[in-house]
Amino acid sequence: MARITIFPLSGAVLYPNLQLPLHIFEPRYRAMISDALARDRLIGMIQPKKPTEGAPLYTVGCLGRIGEVEALQDGRFNIILEGQQLFRITRELDVSTPFRQVEAELLAEPQDEVLAPVERASFEREARRFAERQGYAVDWEQVSRLDDLALINGVSQIAPFDPASKQGLLESASLAERCEMLVQLMQFYGKHGESDEDGATLQ
Repeated sequence: MARITIFPLSGAVLYPNLQLPLHIFEPRYRAMISDALARDRLIGMIQPKKPTEGAPLYTVGCLGRIGEVEALQDGRFNIILEGQQLFRITRELDVSTPFRQVEAELLAEPQDEVLAPVERASFEREARRFAERQGYAVDWEQVSRLDDLALINGVSQIAPFDPASKQGLLESASLAERCEMLVQLMQFYGKHGESDEDGATLQ
């Protein structure tokens, strides 16, 4: 079990080996970053089930290491959080710090998972349709060079889906399951319009 300082933020998810830019301005989270920088530079990204103070948390999040840091004169931070490992919360701890802490089990995510060629082709086909409908400019040649894990996890992290859908993707049992869910979500949002979630990373 690991003791993890957590950053609850609705709509923001992180995956191992990916990066998440964050602007930190609330006093409690400025204290959280200062504390992490003085210790191991680690914080856990997790979504609350409701965007309210002290709301219950989803059980699965991702441990991240603070990479680049820009400390602003007024105490705010701009950071790049680098995804390390998924975790599952076992219990929230009773702490005196202004930021929340949990006890969690670190989860091993297979790094050698690959999609069947038909799964990859189906995903890329639907991704092209979705990007065209949403007006996104995508370098498809660059996309084709990504391995399956980087592609599926990268799209799962940045796609403009609602928080519950993003959480479902994060908790998928396998890369193939995450890919299938992504295709279904792109089809759904393509037909029903964009979600209200803007993928905000401000807190």
